[in-house]
Amino acid sequence: MQIVEVVNLAHSQGFVVQNVRPSCFVLSSFNRVSFIESVSCSDSGSDSCEDESNNPKTEFTGLVSSSGQSQLELDSKSNAFPIKQILQMESDWYTSPEEAVGAASSCACDVYRLGVLLFELYCTSNSADERNATMSSLRHRVFPPQFLLKWPKEAVFCLCLLHPEPASRPKIHEVLQSELLNEPRDSLMEREALIEIKEKIQEQELLLEFLLTLQQRKQESADMLRMTVSFISSDLQEATKLQTCIRAKQGLTSNDDDSASSGSRKRVRNADHQENAILKNSRLMKNIKKLEAAYFSTRRRAFKPSVKPRVKPLTKIGPMSSDGKRSVALTEKSPANNFQPVNQGKQSGWIGSFLDGLTKYLSFKTLKVKASLKQGDLLNSSNLVCSLGFDRDGEFFATAGVNKKIKVFEYDSILNESRDIHYPVVEMSSGSKLSSICWNNYIKGQIASSNFEGVVQIWDVTRNQVYRELKEHERRVWSVDFSWSNPTLLASGSDDCSVKLWNINQGKSVGTIKTKANVCCVQFPTDSGNSLAFGSADHRVYYYDLRNPSVPVSTLIGHSKTVSYVKFVDSSTLLSSSTDNTLKLWDLSESTSQVVDCPVQTFTGHTNVKNFVGLSVCDGYIATGSETNEVVVYHKAFPMPALSYKFNTTDPLSGDDMDDSDQFISSVCWRVQSSTLVAANSMGNIKLLEMV
Repeated sequence: MQIVEVVNLAHSQGFVVQNVRPSCFVLSSFNRVSFIESVSCSDSGSDSCEDESNNPKTEFTGLVSSSGQSQLELDSKSNAFPIKQILQMESDWYTSPEEAVGAASSCACDVYRLGVLLFELYCTSNSADERNATMSSLRHRVFPPQFLLKWPKEAVFCLCLLHPEPASRPKIHEVLQSELLNEPRDSLMEREALIEIKEKIQEQELLLEFLLTLQQRKQESADMLRMTVSFISSDLQEATKLQTCIRAKQGLTSNDDDSASSGSRKRVRNADHQENAILKNSRLMKNIKKLEAAYFSTRRRAFKPSVKPRVKPLTKIGPMSSDGKRSVALTEKSPANNFQPVNQGKQSGWIGSFLDGLTKYLSFKTLKVKASLKQGDLLNSSNLVCSLGFDRDGEFFATAGVNKKIKVFEYDSILNESRDIHYPVVEMSSGSKLSSICWNNYIKGQIASSNFEGVVQIWDVTRNQVYRELKEHERRVWSVDFSWSNPTLLASGSDDCSVKLWNINQGKSVGTIKTKANVCCVQFPTDSGNSLAFGSADHRVYYYDLRNPSVPVSTLIGHSKTVSYVKFVDSSTLLSSSTDNTLKLWDLSESTSQVVDCPVQTFTGHTNVKNFVGLSVCDGYIATGSETNEVVVYHKAFPMPALSYKFNTTDPLSGDDMDDSDQFISSVCWRVQSSTLVAANSMGNIKLLEMV
């Protein structure tokens, strides 16, 4: 339409455009047509314009070089082929019949060229040869069949514009006013208006959908938050009742005391209570988000249905981790969504359980060094302690490691004697590096050990000699453990992918459990000799009933690296440690299938990616080592550390400071029924620590 308007303007001023062909104009990004060739005048024919001498050359655009050459001509010089040939063919196609026989250009010739251009706009070709053939046939007014079928109205108009007789062609003003050019303009405007309306409707629908979705999500969050606040309010009321009862009992007791001495003691107790409250509140606020997450996780477990569904819920509530991101206040997938209505008795029991965990978590504020043990063989190049263990009464503890020695120390003498070097009461030498030791819980003075050569040895500490050697493993044995209910039953786990059960009186194995990966740790529960758990290099924990050792009762899946330790917290709760930087707590009583993939708790805060760093459990407290040369203590109720202690980094010989980047805690062990533990690091430094 713009091209026709330009041609009409030129004709109205007496000019013949001549260059009405695709190569002579460009289409801008604003859909405006610009000519890049100048027009010329013609003085021949009845439809000719005024004489060229009276109408000098006029340019429709300024896109002409200073030398008088058009941009297209300049481009054609730098690209001789195929542009030159294309321009020649185009010139032939857009030459009118009268011009082809030598007649001068006229306004009717421009109309003919408009017909060729209109045809090109509608009729496309798949190849250059096809296009050349189509345009050659156009001179004889022969159209492709598909053009006639698809665009009949346009084909008729093209035939009119391409009439061989110049006088029979319509004038340019008739072309401009033709139905073909004016009708599409109106319909195009209508279509543009319709499209614009549809776009606005779609935009509004999109906004509406977004707002409805947002409203629904926030409404769900609000409902969940109201439910959570309701649960917290209920628990708060229950806690208030418990506090009232305790204060009432305290009041009755204080009435029986002497009034003068009672007042003095009260002031002391209040001062101590105030100081402890400040300390506890400081730790409480520091870990408030993590404690909040632990609160909801514990409540959810306490109030879950007694009968577990066989089908997993659509939204799985995974184990809580120490980052605190499971908090209801922070996330929409709240554990509160799984809470069930409960009776008052069950609620009271849950409050007491959570309060007990919170109290124990906040009961101690630090780990204090009671004694530092300096061994007598400081000149030994390898003092790495691989295993520590207290005897059944807590009177003695033993150390074993890569120095191939088992050393037994008396606990009280270490505390009471301030010596530069502490000597063991018993020292026993093995022929290989030792990986693990375990005291017999019933036979006083009996220790089992495992070494890097695959030999399990039973030692008589009172006689300072080997009682029995068990040699059936083919590779290094990582762990040994005595049964609590059967003092003659011993288990060992090895790199030969097997767990062996031994009767120490027979001197040979009484059972073997074969696995697919290296076994790194074995552990009996405290109340049964028929069960056994062990951790493996395949990232899994296996729990067996020894009366049917052909298949595990449960396989615990959740770690991403080797499981280095397993310890029973109680008869139905198992703790596992891995080089994936985590400890995981498992409830064996909840397992309804052979595969358990959801631990009760995941503990993070220590560093463990490549070494065995030790693991010990006592009264709900969990001690583990860290590759930051720290001892870290958790409580089973919460996933974040409660206490930690960093070993000093002084050289045991010179006393100079050392780089501790390669040092790590290698073993830990709680003293029986106490808040004291013994820990050793990779340099052989041993410390007795107490929670205070």
